[in-house]
Amino acid sequence: MLLPAIRQTGLLVQRYQRFLADVLLEDGRTLTVHCPNSGSMRGCSTPGSPVLISWSDNPRRKYAWTLEMVREQGVWIGVHTGRTNGLVREALENGVIDDFGTPTAITAEVRVSAESRLDFLLETDRGPVYLEVKNCSLAENRLALFPDAVTGRGTRHLHELVRLAESGHGAAVLFCVQRGDADRCAPAARIDPVYAETVAWAVDRGVRFLAYRAEVRPEAIAIRHSIPFILPEEPTERL
Repeated sequence: MLLPAIRQTGLLVQRYQRFLADVLLEDGRTLTVHCPNSGSMRGCSTPGSPVLISWSDNPRRKYAWTLEMVREQGVWIGVHTGRTNGLVREALENGVIDDFGTPTAITAEVRVSAESRLDFLLETDRGPVYLEVKNCSLAENRLALFPDAVTGRGTRHLHELVRLAESGHGAAVLFCVQRGDADRCAPAARIDPVYAETVAWAVDRGVRFLAYRAEVRPEAIAIRHSIPFILPEEPTERL
């Protein structure tokens, strides 16, 4: 996935109000940009970190510039969660993600109940699969972790997937790890123990969990290969 042609680097001053960030540009100006990430951005929002921002010519936008990635621990980290589903769809169509068979149709934003939608319904040569996608930007000691904040919505999606799996449908969660310094992925039990416990429960009921790592560069982002998804061996103290 190519990033918008007009982009520039700067230094993160602060991220605030969930969807805003101030960036110090190379010419000394401070610019307020849109931050398309509803999580805590733990581990990728340290003031002073290098950032990449992109420009949009949409006249209806209040903030023309968007925070795309942050550089910490020597790697670029993709924080634009609005790009995650596009990255996964691209990888499915190109055969990079082949765990479900060959997709013949991909439907986005599928309503599965009065309260919930899931990211994709895949029609494949092995049968249909409901797929929920999660962006993963947090990593510790080469272990990617999700979520980076308590996620009631994520837990609700797991319950919907279990219901579908128990009804005979294919059901899966795919974690898109947008940083190059992680070689495994796991639920962040210290941050959201309920989510981690629900993941283990969902595994026992037939929901599949996969993790794929993306190559994140200032010019483009692309999912490259799978990494192991593991469950915590035992509960840990909350952060």
